[in-house]
Amino acid sequence: MKQTSELLKWAKFSGAAWYKNGFFYSRYPEPATGTELSGASKFQKVYYHKLGDPQEKDALVWEDKSNGDLYVGCGVTEGEEFATLFISTGTDGYEMHFHDLRSGGIPKPGTKWKALQTGFAHKTRIVDFVPATGKFLVMTEVDAPNYRLVEVDPAKPDQVNWKNIIPEKKELLQGVSTGGNVLFAEYLKDATSRFYRYALDGTGEQAIALPDIGSAGGFGGKRDATFGFYSFTSFTDPGTTYKYDYATGKSEVFFRPELKFDPSQYITEQVFYPSKDGTQVPMFIVRRKDVELNGQNPTMLYAYGGFNISLSPSFSTSRMLLLEQGGIYAQPSLRGGGEYGEDWHKAGMKEKNRTCSMTSSRRPNS
Repeated sequence: MKQTSELLKWAKFSGAAWYKNGFFYSRYPEPATGTELSGASKFQKVYYHKLGDPQEKDALVWEDKSNGDLYVGCGVTEGEEFATLFISTGTDGYEMHFHDLRSGGIPKPGTKWKALQTGFAHKTRIVDFVPATGKFLVMTEVDAPNYRLVEVDPAKPDQVNWKNIIPEKKELLQGVSTGGNVLFAEYLKDATSRFYRYALDGTGEQAIALPDIGSAGGFGGKRDATFGFYSFTSFTDPGTTYKYDYATGKSEVFFRPELKFDPSQYITEQVFYPSKDGTQVPMFIVRRKDVELNGQNPTMLYAYGGFNISLSPSFSTSRMLLLEQGGIYAQPSLRGGGEYGEDWHKAGMKEKNRTCSMTSSRRPNS
């Protein structure tokens, strides 16, 4: 890694999508003098920056002069075959477009990008491009509130031509990645991670065993890679990194932090309770193994239900202090979150929203 003297200003809500000897990124117009810290962020645009050039030479790639409230971002497929364009109005649905870099090169303002998904009612994104088939792998909740993976021909991207690769399941499909020419699908089952691997055509499903009840992420890598990495965390594991062999499917610890407590002395349970309308709601309960659920222990109850955010097991140092002292931690999954897909999310929105978050400390009755 080498630090350069290049400085890019006015970038916000942006990543860097590398292409040839530079990258695509998003930025806002330079504010008027004196308004650098107070000016409104409007009319975000996409630029291409060539390494070594001053920012003034960056090429404008995309803009919308009619709507200053759009959020935009650009991505590039691994083999630099396509550029992808993400356009949204907020935190919910978004549009997805693409441009063939092989024939068109870096797009210019006014270039007609091909539409994969228009409007802001759905969430459809390109996961990868498969050179062997010439098709996109696309994750979408169109006709699938819990999401599915479909194959899309860039020459015929209309929905009528989409082909299921991983059909929708009862569990929420949180994400799909590729690595070593295989697929990895991340599901959320009762607010905990589940991972499966497939061939690129969706066949040969294999469940990947995780260490415990918790949250995991990773597995993906380059097309020609022989191994990848994933992380695992829980209420009592601050985060362990594993190396995963694509050929054998075996995992081994790559890095585990040193701890000042023994995780084996704690237990995480998941229970279900009925909400006011009878809906079964899952809740994690974490405690020391020698602490009884007798209604006499200090308890912290935390929940959040909003913006399609899922509350999965996570680690907190301050929460461990409570558990070490004999306290109990309880975490239910409220509707409005994303634990069970779009239906669960929408069941806590707008007129159906009863509460977004709650934190309390009390002694439970059980």
